[in-house]
Amino acid sequence: MPDRSGQQIGHYHLTRLLGHGGFADVYLGEHIYLGTCAAIKILDTQLSPDEVEHFRQEARLIAQLEHPHIVRVLDFGVEDNMPFLVMSYAPHGSLRQRYPKGTMLPPGLVVVFVKQIASALHVAHSARLIHRDIKPENILLGRNDEILLSDFGLAIVTQSSSHNQLRDVSGTIAYMAPEQARGKPLPASDQYALAIMAYEWLSGKRPFNGTYEEVVVQHAFTRPSSLSQDLSSITPALEAVIMRALEKEPHLRFSSVLDFARTLEETYLAEKNVTVLPSLPVSELTLAPAPGMLLLQNEHSPTTEPGNGNVVYAVAWSPDKRRFAYGGRERIIQVRGATTGDSTLLYKEHMSSVTSIAWSPDGRWIASASLDRTIHIWNTSTGQCQAIYTGHAGMVLALAWSPDSQYLASASNGPDNHVHIWNASSGQLQLLYPGHSHWVRAIAWSPNGKAVASGAWHDIHIWDCQQGKKHFSYRGHPSWVRAIHWSTHGTRIASAGEDNTVQVWEPLNKGHQLCQYRGHSSWICSVLWSPDSAWIASASKDQQVHIWDASNAGNASVHHVRSSSAYAITWLADSTHVVSANGNGTVQVWQVKNDQH
Repeated sequence: MPDRSGQQIGHYHLTRLLGHGGFADVYLGEHIYLGTCAAIKILDTQLSPDEVEHFRQEARLIAQLEHPHIVRVLDFGVEDNMPFLVMSYAPHGSLRQRYPKGTMLPPGLVVVFVKQIASALHVAHSARLIHRDIKPENILLGRNDEILLSDFGLAIVTQSSSHNQLRDVSGTIAYMAPEQARGKPLPASDQYALAIMAYEWLSGKRPFNGTYEEVVVQHAFTRPSSLSQDLSSITPALEAVIMRALEKEPHLRFSSVLDFARTLEETYLAEKNVTVLPSLPVSELTLAPAPGMLLLQNEHSPTTEPGNGNVVYAVAWSPDKRRFAYGGRERIIQVRGATTGDSTLLYKEHMSSVTSIAWSPDGRWIASASLDRTIHIWNTSTGQCQAIYTGHAGMVLALAWSPDSQYLASASNGPDNHVHIWNASSGQLQLLYPGHSHWVRAIAWSPNGKAVASGAWHDIHIWDCQQGKKHFSYRGHPSWVRAIHWSTHGTRIASAGEDNTVQVWEPLNKGHQLCQYRGHSSWICSVLWSPDSAWIASASKDQQVHIWDASNAGNASVHHVRSSSAYAITWLADSTHVVSANGNGTVQVWQVKNDQH
């Protein structure tokens, strides 16, 4: 396009050209009445009347995005069929200008950039907007060097123009997900592009290079070169996070761009032995009555101001339901009485944030995992540590005791996708199960202790825990499996995950499905059979606990968790009460309705 410096567009006088791209020129503009400065982006296209309306609709959506890391769209318009946008001026240029091609950035800085960009993308995705053009040139630096994501949705406007001529898109194709190159962009496409940038920042080079056609083919079929083999600063666990976000199939990536950023941060900080702040604040135990719920009131527990106290990351109930243990940001695990709220024990031996807790079936031991990649076994009466397991190369994602309290099965986000079975008293590895092709996020032992069910992406493996021989795979879930529980007699399994369903099936009958529950509106983090196997309770990120008939997934009752998610649920021995320990510090008890039981 010709240089338009000195001209007027809209209410702005174009003072000088700031930059030229494949789709648009950007000018510094001064408002003719107010004298304020803004960045004026003039798109290099002529729009038909229908395309003008499309542009206006898209621009209205973009203008509604408000976030500290998104460049604000202040105004927009079309003059002589030429579209333009007026945006906040970012005086310090782009990340590409600050860090030219070939620059290697320290992992800590990359984690910060990814986290800020992901938070901006999350806002857009929540508004059903896909960026489509994530690259360093579109990441600007504000007045205080804050990250500002620019050019939301503009790629679709330019690419949809019938007058659009062939442009230099080499910079864009380098970051473009395979499905987007096929014309089917998804929110996961932005996650892929963000992971390409992270790869480039860490290594100083893009994973794929060549002509336009060669790069398209590499995106579709070639796995990026290993980061950890070439760079001592990149661990296999950190690389595994990047590589998952770079999966060719969108459904194999993280469930959201926030999940990607969060996992990257947690993995990095685990390597540095630094804690990360989980998202839900929690007070000390505070129980208050609520309609339709039986609550155990504690008047003696102190409270902590949100944000100043511990942050719960994991909760586990004792087998007798009289105590529960929880831990999080502060590295300390507290054991409290369920009815009194009194603290009975503090465990302080972890070096980083606590991520998982499991109470042994005999009630004597707790297994707790930390971001330091260790699992501690310690006595629930004295707090004395019996064993520490150090076999995982990543953050522990799943942890389960054998029914006899002798062994543990655990899995992490390390590069091998193995399930580890090890001795609880010595910490010695007994068996590695290598059958999964993705991270294992849920583990459950059969009641007789002879088999293990482990769930990952799309499938659940049932396998022999003595020899590691797989019996069969259940493939009823189309996404990540998050929770597995065997019925009391081991004849049925309830499994749940990020498809928002709970599925009941028969492990002894090649996975024959009996029923499916679809009542939750978000992914399910916990599912439990009642002791008599008549009912199932499921807890979800929708901040609800549902209780329903295990035989037909009907007759459900819905119970709302107080301003939080239920971190751990359990049934009382009478099979008529469900208890949840929640992220806001409350314990709530629900009774199965009389007309249900």
